Amino acid sequence: MYLQRWITGLVILPFLIFLIYKGGLIFSLFICFITIISLGEYFRIVLHDQEKPIFGILPLIAMITGPAVILTANKFTTDLIFCIIAFNLIICALFSFTRFKSDPRILEKITKQIQAVIYIPVLLSFAVLIRNGSDGMIWLLFLLGIVFAGDIGALYAGTYFGKHKLCPSVSPGKTIEGSLGGLAANILTGSLIKMFFFPRMDWGAAVIFFICIGIAGQAGDLFESEFKRQAGIKDSGVILPGHGGILDRIDALLFALPVAYFFKKFILWV
Repeated sequence: MYLQRWITGLVILPFLIFLIYKGGLIFSLFICFITIISLGEYFRIVLHDQEKPIFGILPLIAMITGPAVILTANKFTTDLIFCIIAFNLIICALFSFTRFKSDPRILEKITKQIQAVIYIPVLLSFAVLIRNGSDGMIWLLFLLGIVFAGDIGALYAGTYFGKHKLCPSVSPGKTIEGSLGGLAANILTGSLIKMFFFPRMDWGAAVIFFICIGIAGQAGDLFESEFKRQAGIKDSGVILPGHGGILDRIDALLFALPVAYFFKKFILWV
């Protein structure tokens, strides 16, 4: 399994670096593609008891709203994103009026739809905002390096040293030792990148940044595990050999992106 993970990662990495390097509309369209696939995986999980979970009206509205959020982050003011999210809710509410009598779960489904829009496209839009900012390419690669290093550190530390369960009710395989190994990898990788590309960044703020990214990433991983645990499935999909689905691969990144944007714009002032 580990060999599969490495092969898949090494095959995808050059393609990902190229898209981040290009930036602009090409990168945004790639994020739109990731958004649509991830939304499909999400609805398969949370609506697993439905006959055709990704072909309903609510998932369709989300898959239109998602790319709209991403493209707005790339081209227009972020204020418009709030309008898109609000319109998504209004449209879902209008739809609910036609189903409220016949479907007692319609409000629950709308809640899951709204959660989907915030959880996936809104959080992924921070990747576009970071890329379009100052030193955006380096910053996005910086973040990916920290997050992916944390994933690898947690995996191997948990495999070889893991004894104490981190959150067994959510993810029985994750351990405290794996979590600490992941945070150590976050700090080590972040520090190495900082020395070469951000030498003027304050060390104290930088280490806090690395730790916060690590904690956010692990929280994102566990959050997705809650969905899968409730649905009784292991992976969100099978599109990435050794990794599972797209959502399995980006779950940590989803939570790390807004944290990184916040630090970059409001704490580190770069």
